[in-house]
Amino acid sequence: MNYTEIKPVKSLEEYIKCYYLYESESDVPFTDKAFATGCIEIMFNLGGGKWQTEVAGNFITTPSIELWGQIIQPLTFKSLGKNTMFGIRFFPHTLSCFLNENIEQFNNRVSDFRDVMDSSVGVLHSWLLETSSLNRRVEIADNFLLQRLSLSGKQRDRVHLIGGIIKELKEDDFFDNIENVASRYGITSRYLQKLFLQYTGLTPKLFSKINRFQNSLLLVSKQNESLTSITYECGYFDQSHFIREFKSFTGHTPSNFNPQNSSATLASPNK
Repeated sequence: MNYTEIKPVKSLEEYIKCYYLYESESDVPFTDKAFATGCIEIMFNLGGGKWQTEVAGNFITTPSIELWGQIIQPLTFKSLGKNTMFGIRFFPHTLSCFLNENIEQFNNRVSDFRDVMDSSVGVLHSWLLETSSLNRRVEIADNFLLQRLSLSGKQRDRVHLIGGIIKELKEDDFFDNIENVASRYGITSRYLQKLFLQYTGLTPKLFSKINRFQNSLLLVSKQNESLTSITYECGYFDQSHFIREFKSFTGHTPSNFNPQNSSATLASPNK
């Protein structure tokens, strides 16, 4: 398996976390799990293999253009055949600049992006298929997204507001309440909660939990710190709280989690 991340053009850096290319060169199937990252992704299948996700105990083949909403519970996926996936990883709040929808509706599922986007995304897929050059694919995606961004208008004002709040929530020493945060932006806490959910699919509290979990996941994966050390470094109240929250996001306790059997750290926005 090969995994590569590439930065977008500078004018898109506040909207796109990265592009990435995932390639599986073996015909041998493998199964893995995706965990909550706080980010939303679009993936284009550019290879001959299949990508499947588990739904109600059954594996369902995903569409050729996939929209991965906020994955809050562990999601099992399977790679079949030689896969080439080109992905766009958005920040938690920025897909709304390119898709005028309530983001919460896509939580915990993989949707066909062609069902919620106009026909231009099919044209984009065709362009990506026409070249094997990663740099050219990035250039094509940059141009497409810049054109879409130019049409977003006032939508960007709210996205920037949510972005400022997210920056505050991610600060290591953030201990303020949401009422005070809302007041600093001249809005009510109720309106902040509504906007945050609409634009990220998450509540501010859940976003903070996911961000803290991602920090702990990276430390657990390094396997060189005690659980006690990770507990307090990541801001958990105590070790039992840390273990309980880690298990809710992964299905495993930290001591039973094997990073060698997981690709989750590759996609972590906190690395």
